[in-house]
Amino acid sequence: MEENSEFEQIEADSLMNNIGHSIDDQEKDMDTRSELKFDEYKESEEETVKRREIEKALQTNSFSLNVWKKFAVQKHGLINDELRRKIWPLLLEVDTDLTEVVPSLEELSTHKEYDQVVLDVNRSLKRFPPGIPYKQRLALQDQLTILILRVIMKYPDLRYYQGYHDVAITFLLVVGEVVAFRIMEVLSTEHLRECMEPTMEKTSYRLNYIYAMIQNADKQLHDYMDRAGVGTMFALPWFLTWFGHSLNQYKDVVRLYDFFLASPPLMPLYVAAALVIYRRKEILYEPCDMASIHCLLSQIPDNLDFEQILISAAKYYKSYPPERLEKDVKKRIQRELDQRKKEERLRNARNRKPNDNWIRIHNYVPHWLMLHYRNKYGILFATATVLIGIYAYLKATEKDFSLFKSWTS
Repeated sequence: MEENSEFEQIEADSLMNNIGHSIDDQEKDMDTRSELKFDEYKESEEETVKRREIEKALQTNSFSLNVWKKFAVQKHGLINDELRRKIWPLLLEVDTDLTEVVPSLEELSTHKEYDQVVLDVNRSLKRFPPGIPYKQRLALQDQLTILILRVIMKYPDLRYYQGYHDVAITFLLVVGEVVAFRIMEVLSTEHLRECMEPTMEKTSYRLNYIYAMIQNADKQLHDYMDRAGVGTMFALPWFLTWFGHSLNQYKDVVRLYDFFLASPPLMPLYVAAALVIYRRKEILYEPCDMASIHCLLSQIPDNLDFEQILISAAKYYKSYPPERLEKDVKKRIQRELDQRKKEERLRNARNRKPNDNWIRIHNYVPHWLMLHYRNKYGILFATATVLIGIYAYLKATEKDFSLFKSWTS
């Protein structure tokens, strides 16, 4: 363990006491969070050893931010929600002051995003513990709605996006409403800020980092996906929700959150690239077309070794930091822009293409005739030309042929 200065120990001890008081006060006012239980799973020997190390660090106050980050990033993360409840706020160094007045749901209902937030919250049932009582679920849904609206009302320049609720509910379930708000403040103004802009332009740009990383780490896989035209949409919900919407197992979600809270803001993109590379055999087995590969990647299996994926992601971040990938990202976007312009020119050319029958007529009618056809005398001129041609032909092939003779006979 790293040694702390006396000042750091006093500061950390004070912060932990504040968190403890915050949690105690919260439990007096509401019982929703404390009663929630997900499916229990048995700790491995490694997890038990690590849990005891973390508990010892908490008891002795011998910790610093770097120590908590190491615990969160290394294998098994923070082990359980009881420890996450204490350490997640420390990872973001959030202010847990409880003096701020919480608006009521009725007050927040005037916000322009209220209806969309409620709609999304009501569709998030799979994120709640199985078998949760109806009244408790309704209370949690109200808390989640209030939590989201408080953030976007406090920061008017931030825009709610679908998937934001998947991030918020994870923190609500683990640390409770009060601390979850503080955490969401930090994430919304830092890690998720680009996702909360009026347009998704920057988010779409960021997703191209996934291909830049795969190109550097596994060119064969990159070229195969590129030929198939898979694009980046499969990874959009991964990035927007920190995989919260795409994973079925709660323990996988909170394990990833341990990792992300202790990592740089763009780490979810590196985890996305590592996950794709981890499934390379499945991808290369699929036909080289967009629909097949997109369908495969859109579903994340429950049996993935996320510990190995996180190790790979950390290695990729060290080998290919964002600033190194920037050039590749710009080249990829420019290439896609050029391709779209080329396709647009071809579409316009097809739309301007004359009718095939008109082309055939044009090939057999003299050019000078076609020019005259466009003026008001064109039809008359063309008719006269055809009649004169017929007359000349008959005159040459029939002896004693006379136009006037045929009229008088």
